Amino acid sequence: MATNVYIDGFNLYYGCLRGSPYRWLNPATLCRLLLPAYSINRIRYFTALVHERPGDPQQPQRQRTYIRALETIPNLSVHYGQFLTNAVAMPLEKPIPGNPAFARVIKTEEKGTDVNIATHLIFDAFDNDCDIAVLISNDSDLVPPIQALKERFGITVGVLNPHRNPSRLLRENVDFYRPIRRGPLSASLFPDRITDANGPFTKPPGW
Repeated sequence: MATNVYIDGFNLYYGCLRGSPYRWLNPATLCRLLLPAYSINRIRYFTALVHERPGDPQQPQRQRTYIRALETIPNLSVHYGQFLTNAVAMPLEKPIPGNPAFARVIKTEEKGTDVNIATHLIFDAFDNDCDIAVLISNDSDLVPPIQALKERFGITVGVLNPHRNPSRLLRENVDFYRPIRRGPLSASLFPDRITDANGPFTKPPGW
């Protein structure tokens, strides 16, 4: 049965990739390992372009290199939200008497991914593009479109969860649930050197 996979890129990254040796992840290989009985029709990867940060000016370059690797997967498309960075005043948890109660911090927010995922879930259902929809996420905000897919379109919905502590609400509203473990992650890495239409490139240093 035709299966579409919808990946919340930041949810995946902060759930099981950040600080790990698995950041150079090939999601197509991961899907084949975790869904061996399913025919993967398409993979939609949702993310937002990050900005330079004072302590990590190379972060945008690493992300662009990774997206370049993703774009070598024939049935994968990348969909962008927005990544907002602002300096804001935040209250201190335990201010010292006589000192300021607020501090200015750099606040980063990713906007649009859950809406983009929900939109493509519904569009693909209307287009009869898949029989099964699989989400790589732990975001319970996706429960309403999941319910619509099941109730209005009769689509089977599953979750591959990158987080140790799954959302109870999300788990209760899908037809199947599987955690993403280290074994499949370690077996799903891109080769260190990849070639696309623009020539060869390598994974970012330290990855």
